[in-house]
Amino acid sequence: MADNFWRDRSVLVTGATGLLGGWLTRRLLRRGADVVCLMRDWVPQCELVRTKQWENVKVVCGDVTDRHVIERALGEYEVQTVLHLAAQAVVGTANRNPVSTFESNIQGTWTVLEACRRAPQVDSIVVASSDKAYGAQSELPYHEGMSLQGRHPYDVSKSCADLIAQTYAATYDLRVGITRCGNFYGGGDLNWNRVVPGTIRSVLRGERPIIRSDGQYIRDYLYVEDGAAAYMLLAEQLVSRPQLAGTAFNFSHEIQLTVLQLVQKILDKMGSDLTPNVQNQPLKEIRWQYLQTERARELLNWTPEFTLDQGLERTIAWYRGMFEEYPSGVGEALSAL
Repeated sequence: MADNFWRDRSVLVTGATGLLGGWLTRRLLRRGADVVCLMRDWVPQCELVRTKQWENVKVVCGDVTDRHVIERALGEYEVQTVLHLAAQAVVGTANRNPVSTFESNIQGTWTVLEACRRAPQVDSIVVASSDKAYGAQSELPYHEGMSLQGRHPYDVSKSCADLIAQTYAATYDLRVGITRCGNFYGGGDLNWNRVVPGTIRSVLRGERPIIRSDGQYIRDYLYVEDGAAAYMLLAEQLVSRPQLAGTAFNFSHEIQLTVLQLVQKILDKMGSDLTPNVQNQPLKEIRWQYLQTERARELLNWTPEFTLDQGLERTIAWYRGMFEEYPSGVGEALSAL
């Protein structure tokens, strides 16, 4: 694909205030794209706002479940590529509030795709599924040929969204690609219940990091800048290779770690002798999850730019910088905006 593929290309990013959305928007702007961001809530501490990227994009205010809002954005801004990230992305929140999660993740997906079906200028759509869409499997690692069998609310929402994306590709010939990524981490994630930002914040405060589970849940992880690059690569390929429509791709480092191992890596990199507070709470989550990325390597020639160690080092540096600038944390950062 030509280096100028993104130059002046009109791109709609849903979920632009999320962790991946902020980094993806930054990467699109650097490549010269004309970015339109769907924003439901004003989130001052997100990367999109904190780094003032929102001043360089078009902001559409509305909910991802509102088809009229999506259709208006696609039509008025002549959007060509849609990167659909908007979702309720916290597993614990999904367990507490399943209906709102289903609305955002399932209804939101069919709303975006139905609007795209009515917008003939849209030539590529990337839908964010998840490794959680596979549900619990007897065979590991997950590969794209496996059935989608989520059981818990968040997992089910992603299984459904994934299948809906496949439906629109198969039935309506939409050029839809699907991403199933490992757990994202990186600077700008202010959901402190997640293991990476929570651990880093605890160390910076001199507090023992909290592990809610027994620490033996196995996941693999993907640095957020690698995730942003993967989304853009897939969108580019959908334009030049329409035969990829409806295809799902796994993206991860293919490194399996227990939560305890990941926390220890962070402690070591931060030079901390703190010990984790393992709370051993029972969780309604899948115990072992990790991905095989052979399809992405072979069909997209994709490889991550950053190793796990490099990603963690960049992430730690981001949080150190934030806490040095704002010692009181997010509250002080907000008051400075």
